[in-house]
Amino acid sequence: MTALVVVSHSDPDSLTHSVARSISDAIRTTGGAVETADLAAENFDPRFAITDLNLFHGNGATPADVIAEQERIDRADHLVLAFPMYWWSMPALLKGWIDRVFVSGWAYEYNPGVELIKKLDRLTVHLVVIAGDDAESFERHGVHDAFRTQIERGIVEYCGATVGSTTFVYESDSRTREDLAVEISEIGITMAARVQDRPSHTAARNTALTDSNSHATV
Repeated sequence: MTALVVVSHSDPDSLTHSVARSISDAIRTTGGAVETADLAAENFDPRFAITDLNLFHGNGATPADVIAEQERIDRADHLVLAFPMYWWSMPALLKGWIDRVFVSGWAYEYNPGVELIKKLDRLTVHLVVIAGDDAESFERHGVHDAFRTQIERGIVEYCGATVGSTTFVYESDSRTREDLAVEISEIGITMAARVQDRPSHTAARNTALTDSNSHATV
């Protein structure tokens, strides 16, 4: 099984990048094939420009950078998205990547009066989200349900892909480095087992995100 790990954070020393590296390293250690896409370092342009709009309307050709990202995903059985929680959602860079890459004709096909065709049914998607607050506040504000509706169902399942797992790392701004390091290692081991489709003796903590509208999440 092969995996594409997509990381969206401008700081290579961030917790988000540490999680992405842990996952990639663990997959390689277990004999899996993995490719990493660092959207910030690669200067991916998240803007939905006129060429993207034309493509949406059925005119023009798919931009070369979008084709390159689609080909990366086509090579993978598992897609892992690692990102910090911003304003109860994903960063603009990752959202723009999805806006531009998961387009009609490749991720799905929709024509008025015709049944939606979901085209990514072969793909399993794993979401790894880093946030700053605690689980209880997310439960209290219904953010888990919102995440399920907006991202799991509204993006992943809309295109026919399977939500393989959703892992939340919370209180990332307040916990010790040692505590976070243990969890990061656990996430890598567990994700590698999921990609390789075998049981893991170490379970990553499926915890909640943050309910704070703070951009300080690492």
